[in-house]
Amino acid sequence: MTLYYRPLPISHGRHLLAGGWARFSQVEVLERGRPPRIGDDVPAPVLAALTAPRADLVGLPLDRPRVMGIVNATPDSFSDGGLYDPATHGRQLIGDGADILDIGGESTRPGAAEVPVPDEIDRIVPAIRALSGSAPVSADTRKAAVARAALDAGAAMVNDVSGFDFDPDLAPLVAQAQIPVCLMHAQGLPATMQDDPRYGDVLLDVYDALDARIRRAEAAGIPRARIVVDPGIGFGKTQAHNLAILRRISLYHGLGCAILLGVSRKRFIGAIGKADDPAGRAPGTVALTLAAMTQGVQIHRVHDVRDVIQAMRLWQAVNNDEKAER
Repeated sequence: MTLYYRPLPISHGRHLLAGGWARFSQVEVLERGRPPRIGDDVPAPVLAALTAPRADLVGLPLDRPRVMGIVNATPDSFSDGGLYDPATHGRQLIGDGADILDIGGESTRPGAAEVPVPDEIDRIVPAIRALSGSAPVSADTRKAAVARAALDAGAAMVNDVSGFDFDPDLAPLVAQAQIPVCLMHAQGLPATMQDDPRYGDVLLDVYDALDARIRRAEAAGIPRARIVVDPGIGFGKTQAHNLAILRRISLYHGLGCAILLGVSRKRFIGAIGKADDPAGRAPGTVALTLAAMTQGVQIHRVHDVRDVIQAMRLWQAVNNDEKAER
């Protein structure tokens, strides 16, 4: 049976986790069909993957947490669709301290329909052109034609919620452009992904699926150093699935890639925190962000940049994390 090793972050551990701010000495050993156990013995290749510093992302060192501000150039996003001019909002997020912007023109909320390529391009390209000179920009798209237009407009990264499952032409484009890419896990398409999602063991199933996506990207010519992984909270997952992943998200450091977390304002936060309005879910978003920081997650994709950065600074001050201070 396959064994999986999850680092258990503590403040004064022997090993530095992924070259960042969290440390660990022991691991939780996970195996399908058996209860977890705590151990000290970690195979050398696994320890190397867990401790190796992650490569810079679009010029940003990942030895401290980074904030990715969400810019939805969509009329139907679940949280803020059509409520602002994308370029103006992006400038505000930069002023609030965002390290990178993620600009998308196709809603991937549960039940969302596919947007035609020309419409998606028309939505995001003006914002990318307006903002790429002020901060690194990621193009949130699963389509090669849209990504190509975004790169021509100044984008420096692609964030593909399908993990290269949707468009077979996207991986070769990313490889040729020599840019970083975030590969997310999703079960199904946005239109149907919340129709009774099922897993054998969601934590390990997502790990295996991300591992397969990474290997496919490498086969296409994209080095692991340019790959970021996202477990896809809320994408074909129930509330119980989301919580299972978040409790043990440090497992995914074993993939040898930086981790991106996108929980901002999501429905399960409202369900647990009693907040029907997505805009009122910032406190819950902050809570999950800090919990993920404790587990060494490097990139946090959020709507409420100012609130998250304030919380990060206080977390770092309390934990005497001088290296991670912004």
